[in-house]
Amino acid sequence: MLERAEQRPAGIRDLLRDVGGVYASNGVIGLVFSASGPIAVTLAVGAAGGLSQAEMASWVCGIFLSAGLATIVMSLLYRQPLGFAWSIPGTVLLGPSLQHLSFPEVVGAFFVSGVLVLALGATGVVRRIMAAIPMPIVMAMVAAVFLRFGTDIVSSTQANPVVAGPMVLVFVLLAAVPALGRRIPPVLGTLIAGVIAVAASGQFALDAAGGPVLATPVFTAPEFSWAAQLELVVPLAITVLIVQNGQGVAVLRSAGHRPPVNAFALASGGFSILNACFGAVSACVTGPTNALLTSSGEKHRQYTAAVVYGLLSLLFALFAPTLTRLMLATPETFVLALGGIAMLKALQQAFVTAFATKFTLGALVTFVVTISGLDLFNIHAAFWGILIGYGVSRLMERTDHSTASRH
Repeated sequence: MLERAEQRPAGIRDLLRDVGGVYASNGVIGLVFSASGPIAVTLAVGAAGGLSQAEMASWVCGIFLSAGLATIVMSLLYRQPLGFAWSIPGTVLLGPSLQHLSFPEVVGAFFVSGVLVLALGATGVVRRIMAAIPMPIVMAMVAAVFLRFGTDIVSSTQANPVVAGPMVLVFVLLAAVPALGRRIPPVLGTLIAGVIAVAASGQFALDAAGGPVLATPVFTAPEFSWAAQLELVVPLAITVLIVQNGQGVAVLRSAGHRPPVNAFALASGGFSILNACFGAVSACVTGPTNALLTSSGEKHRQYTAAVVYGLLSLLFALFAPTLTRLMLATPETFVLALGGIAMLKALQQAFVTAFATKFTLGALVTFVVTISGLDLFNIHAAFWGILIGYGVSRLMERTDHSTASRH
């Protein structure tokens, strides 16, 4: 059921020996990414759904607590950069539901969805499903999801050239001149350039009203109604196991790692139940976060980037109200440019894997359906992209499938 680690778990000595500036900066950027745009989405959905400030603060605390714990434990256990976060598509689909369901009913769906994900992980069926889908088709889905990060570089540079422009120039300089890039990793240089540009241009807009410093978790007693279960449980579970964890697995495999698919499902289910205690959406493995954690450095040391990200997530959970205000005080274009630049390598690799050799028609259909934003039965387009793309591939690329089955 649980995949065995190929190496002994990493200890403190291993961590201190393997960590370095490149990996620490990747961990920091992973946290910056998670604590900015995704947090803004979470707060927007919560506010539109009528949640109180205390409930939203508890939500933020819960998702970062579970992300930190799951990431640290799994990354040290498997010596791989296994970054956990929370389901953004799952958060988005809650928006309409909170208009006609009570928050306790939604929390009840969180609990049941977590149990379902945990149960499916225990059966081992998730690993078999993921193994049956050709990697080019999965990576085509990843390419479609990641494409907006690439276009964000263009849009942010056009909208705010004072901030995004220097970030792009510094990245190009450090990436194009290896001697400089070895001294300052390109993405770290991009982050520093962005911080300086934001400060120099006076675009750091901190709310003077202030607020609480430390997080104060709030337990919302769940209500288990049929309406909420039918509307949310299956879409949330599919989003976690196929859309989110599928992205994470594909990104990690593309980076040369061997992610434990069943262990991902079990951890996602268990930590989703923990999240539900805080009134928070499901935990999962995400593609963007893991792409950032594996964006540079030696493969066998990249787990340290995940540990740094996990430790910072725990710190963020403790100071969730304060740090959320700080992150939201930065201009959106800073976050978009930083995330897009950091994701370029992963985006490039996704396209190369998807369209380089076989299953190219299935990959193309997957890409087109995913990027179309098709939404049926509250289930994200990425799921339908893989389902339809795989179906087309089985029907029209039989030679590729028969060749693959012989290897």
